[in-house]
Amino acid sequence: MDVNKMTLFAAVKSRLGWLTQRQEVLAQNIANADTPRYRAHDLKPFQFKEILRQEKIQLNMDVTDASHQPGRRKRIRDFAEQRERHPFETSPGGNSVILEEQMAKVNETHTKHKLVTQLYKKHLSMITEAVRSR
Repeated sequence: MDVNKMTLFAAVKSRLGWLTQRQEVLAQNIANADTPRYRAHDLKPFQFKEILRQEKIQLNMDVTDASHQPGRRKRIRDFAEQRERHPFETSPGGNSVILEEQMAKVNETHTKHKLVTQLYKKHLSMITEAVRSR
């Protein structure tokens, strides 16, 4: 049994990928805190319905008759990056990175990563226990 093909584990894996990519973007913001005219970036918020749109775990209706329409499959997209449009502060050099704000986002991302990792471990242990009790 491949747990990566299960919808729950695929969703957790996708969330971990988003969190990892967000940490990279936030680290880049912090590294460019003194770069003139640098604008802070962040990822678009992670939405559960976006997971359902991914081809790997997309839920499609079964076609049981030749006259049924199968619908269109949506393509897989990487997590989109966006610029912060209304920064609270901007330095005289045009830099919009606020270190306190970026560090708060890094901490938030770290906390969510720990939570998702714990959920993954818990579900994996439940499956392991179910297999052992057979």
